[in-house]
Amino acid sequence: MCWSVPGKITEIKGKIATIELSGIKKDVALDLISEPEVGEYVLVHAGYALQKVSEEKAKFTIDFFKGNK
Repeated sequence: MCWSVPGKITEIKGKIATIELSGIKKDVALDLISEPEVGEYVLVHAGYALQKVSEEKAKFTIDFFKGNK
């Protein structure tokens, strides 16, 4: 089984985005995402943004991993 984690896009340079994952900043490839924008949430696995997700779903998942749900 593979896990992907939600992160918020904070910066985009070409096909690379800087995302924030629970306070940690990481660069990920955007090759699999159509028209990404700063402020959107994406699911990340193995250095790639796999798909966009709503802020609501992203925050639910983040809270779940923190044990808040």
